[in-house]
Amino acid sequence: MSHDPDKERLKALEERISGVKKSLEPAPRADEHYSTAQTAWRMVIELVAGLVIGFGIGYGLDSLFGTLPIFLVIFILLGLAAGVKTMMRTAQELQAEAEAKAAKEQTAREGEEKKD
Repeated sequence: MSHDPDKERLKALEERISGVKKSLEPAPRADEHYSTAQTAWRMVIELVAGLVIGFGIGYGLDSLFGTLPIFLVIFILLGLAAGVKTMMRTAQELQAEAEAKAAKEQTAREGEEKKD
C-alpha cells in the first residue's frame, strides 16, 4: 500500500488551519452582556444599601434622642462611604479576574506558538 505524502501533509495543514480558526473565533457575547449587567446592578445595590442603612440608623438615632437631623446626615455620609468602599472592592475583584483570564489566554497562545 503506498502512502501519498502530499495528501498527508495537506490533511495535517487543514487540521492546523481549522485549529487556528477555532482559536480566533470570538466567544459568544450573550453571557458577557448579562454578566456585565449583573455586575452593574450589584454595584448599584451595594451603594444604595449603604445609603439606606445609614439613613435608617441616623433617622432612628435622631428619633430616639429628639435631636436635629445631625445623626441622619452623619450616618448617610457614613453609609455612602461604606457603599463606595464596597463598590471599589467589587471593582478590584473584577479587575483581578479579568487580568487572570487575560494572563491565562496569553499563556495558552504562547504555548500554541511554541508547538508550531
